Amino acid sequence: ENRNNFDQSDLDRVQRRLKQRHVQMSIAGTIGTGLFLGSGSALEGAGPLGALLAYLLVGTVAYSTLCSIGEMTALAPISGTFPHFAARWVQPSFGAAVSSFSSTSITVPVEITAATILITFWDDNHKHQAGYTIVLCFLVCLINVFGVRYFGESEFVFSIIKLTLITGLIFCGLIIDLGGGPDHKRLGFTYWKNPGALAGPGLVKNKATDHFLGWVSVLVQAGFSFQGMELVAIAASETENPRRNISKAVRRVFWRIVIFYILGILITGMLVPYNDPNLLNGNGTATQSPYVIAIRRAGIHTLPSIINAAIFTSAFSAGNSFLFCSSRILYGLAVRGQAPRIFTYCTKNGLPIVAVLTCCCFSLLSFMNVSSGAAKVFNWFVNLSTTSGFFTWWSICWTYIQFWRGHKAQGLDRTKLAYWNPLQPGLAIWGVFWTTIFILVNGYKVFFVWNTNDFLTAYINIPIFFTLWIGWTLYMRLPFWRPRDMDFVTGIPSVEETDAPEVPPRNLTEKIFNAIF
Repeated sequence: ENRNNFDQSDLDRVQRRLKQRHVQMSIAGTIGTGLFLGSGSALEGAGPLGALLAYLLVGTVAYSTLCSIGEMTALAPISGTFPHFAARWVQPSFGAAVSSFSSTSITVPVEITAATILITFWDDNHKHQAGYTIVLCFLVCLINVFGVRYFGESEFVFSIIKLTLITGLIFCGLIIDLGGGPDHKRLGFTYWKNPGALAGPGLVKNKATDHFLGWVSVLVQAGFSFQGMELVAIAASETENPRRNISKAVRRVFWRIVIFYILGILITGMLVPYNDPNLLNGNGTATQSPYVIAIRRAGIHTLPSIINAAIFTSAFSAGNSFLFCSSRILYGLAVRGQAPRIFTYCTKNGLPIVAVLTCCCFSLLSFMNVSSGAAKVFNWFVNLSTTSGFFTWWSICWTYIQFWRGHKAQGLDRTKLAYWNPLQPGLAIWGVFWTTIFILVNGYKVFFVWNTNDFLTAYINIPIFFTLWIGWTLYMRLPFWRPRDMDFVTGIPSVEETDAPEVPPRNLTEKIFNAIF
């Protein structure tokens, strides 16, 4: 047990300062430009029906992944999260490979760069980009250095802005579609008929096959929109009443996926035709959003700037959340002996300051986009972080399958956990299957029109991951865990140690607050 570093509670110095409302809103914490602007790329790539089907499929995989990590976290709300779970219930070297492969650090500069591009909506002088980048890097790092309480409050506010924006855009889009805009033009499903419900990349002559390829191409884009939901589990070791609060968050995520993602992409496909030239401008600001295109055409001129401001806060918030994630993953690795022990150092308020400052350094990669020469390398990081996110989902679902096998072999009752899903292990198997497909097909276009750079970007993650896994296996020389030998006890605090008795709401206001948060 000592060799596997399962019981490292003496090194774990973080404090539980995140409240119920912070955890409930953390599901929205990593919503960035992928949802608000990426929906336009999805619509252009596969058409309204193709985009809807892609988001439906990826939504089920995201839900499977979150249910899997939610149940494991309900048992073990401790530092280290999914890399530690992988080491604990699959194989120690598998956990090391998963943690080494985490894309959260690289995603921080990606979101900061997206935020600076959104600023060009108001200031298109590219000479100012370096200054904006400095300010955003400083603010993102400052929030995380102040500690988890400031992080929680800032993300609570940002998440309310994001969810208000999504809700407002859905209602606004529905009103415009039904003819409630200044031009009173009723759209309905007009664009599903002309130019059509499905689109393709034009790689093959057969229309049905080309439409299928269009749908496949949108899967990766949809995946980027959903990635990052696992933040809720990463925050478990710093959450008050983690088992109860994280269980609530996971139970509610199904409806949030349906309302914000699925309904959102459905409305998007009703507002703008997939061949609209404005979807192809690629400037990365709100002018690329299908909602802004529809709003302007309906004769509403004041909303686009407000929407761009809200999308800007979402990009900033996503960078903030991913910096929190990466620092806690690094801290968890150090606690489990898979990273230098210096990263376990915490302040008296429970902030893993060395891990936070180290991960803050990754935000400086956003300066690469200021230089045209380095921008190409930076775009590699963008694509690599997207595809490596699928490996994270795959590893979480695979780890859960082993977790489930261990419980069954040892006669443990999962239904006694604060959260469990009766559809398991089917959900995890579904997640493993489809993430494997996503990983294999995400760069399929290079086989029609060969491009070495695109091939490496799409598939270099596969040899990197298995090289890390095999390398760690040879170094650590530890076998796969057999189900009957898995440890579900050591270093895991009891319910009495982590969760206080729930206080029922005393009045209508508290009941409404509990229902929402």
